[in-house]
Amino acid sequence: MNFLDDKERVILRIQHKQEREGRIRDRIKAGLFNKSLKLYCFLMKPFRNHIDEYKTSKKLWLESGGSQEKFSDKQSRELETHLKEHTYLYVKDIVVYVQITFNITYTIHGMRS
Repeated sequence: MNFLDDKERVILRIQHKQEREGRIRDRIKAGLFNKSLKLYCFLMKPFRNHIDEYKTSKKLWLESGGSQEKFSDKQSRELETHLKEHTYLYVKDIVVYVQITFNITYTIHGMRS
């Protein structure tokens, strides 16, 4: 189960401390748990997938799921300008604004991302 060498483990610990994206930190932690916790987590499919992907391709980045950009460059600039001029308390209100203004549908999670 210990597939990381000491140097790689140190590099991943440093990267884990600096990483802001929670899902990438989770991928890094999959290789850094103590042995008993690793065994438990190894039984959980997401952790098994993280470990398998890391073993085969050293993958830490997120590329599965999600969606492509829905805005054109012009629409992105318009929305950015609008958000600089208007304050929204909730992301759901931005989602509604985008739907009405650009006829583009986003989920709240998608808009945050």
